[in-house]
Amino acid sequence: MRSDNAILQSADAAVAAAPKARGAAAWRLRALLARAWPPVLFFVLLTACWEAMAVWLHSPLVPGCGAIVRELVEIVRSGFAFTEIGVTFLRMSLGFLLALLFALPVGILTAVSRNAERFFEPGVILGLTVPGLVWALLCVIWFGVSLASPVVAVALGVLPAMVISVHQGVRSLEQERVEMVRIFRLPPALVLRKVWLPLLYSFIVSGCRIGFSIAWKVIVLVEIFGMSDGVGYQLNSKFSTQDVEGVIAWTLAFWIAMLAVEHGIFRPLEVHANRWKRGNAR
Repeated sequence: MRSDNAILQSADAAVAAAPKARGAAAWRLRALLARAWPPVLFFVLLTACWEAMAVWLHSPLVPGCGAIVRELVEIVRSGFAFTEIGVTFLRMSLGFLLALLFALPVGILTAVSRNAERFFEPGVILGLTVPGLVWALLCVIWFGVSLASPVVAVALGVLPAMVISVHQGVRSLEQERVEMVRIFRLPPALVLRKVWLPLLYSFIVSGCRIGFSIAWKVIVLVEIFGMSDGVGYQLNSKFSTQDVEGVIAWTLAFWIAMLAVEHGIFRPLEVHANRWKRGNAR
């Protein structure tokens, strides 16, 4: 009798939990649709406008969406897109690491020392105002067709933005924590590893997201001028033959890869880095 009652209670609990589970699933579906429909609508309108322009002009310089999609499918199906995008991402990643290696100490130093800030300020402003084209040309002249050209060019283009992000992160820290570091005279390496890096995590992620968009523009220019592979080289190759479908297809392929990095790497890192803010809010 007791076992029968337990079975009935379990069945009642399962029946009561079913509507709640369905309600939670429906809420998640509505939230997903609410986030997804604005960008989907944007791309539908953009595609429709482009197709209308292609039909109206009827020019090989403005290909239709069908020709662009066929070219994109071809470079993806052959695996060529993955190879070339992988080469470009490798160069960008190395340039990022090099920039981060210099941005951390310079950003921290300019935030804690007024003299250091005045010393590095002209260089940061210069780096922000110099176009990526200049860095690309100079690095190709200096280093030729080698891995150093794209890596150094990306580092020079990204470095000012990352220095500013680190600088702002340190300035946002509590003054008591800075004073504690000064009073106890901890080793610089220990302070960097145990104090600055954990606290600057979210600012570094934000700086990397900004730098990523800058690096794309720089790396393409370097690959156009001085490389024999990569997305920039493929864009230049299609441009030389007036292959507009190819230019747009390679641009879309790299854009899709950038979206994958944004939503697969940077967005989760940003959520993880800012989790302490939600904890404080609760």
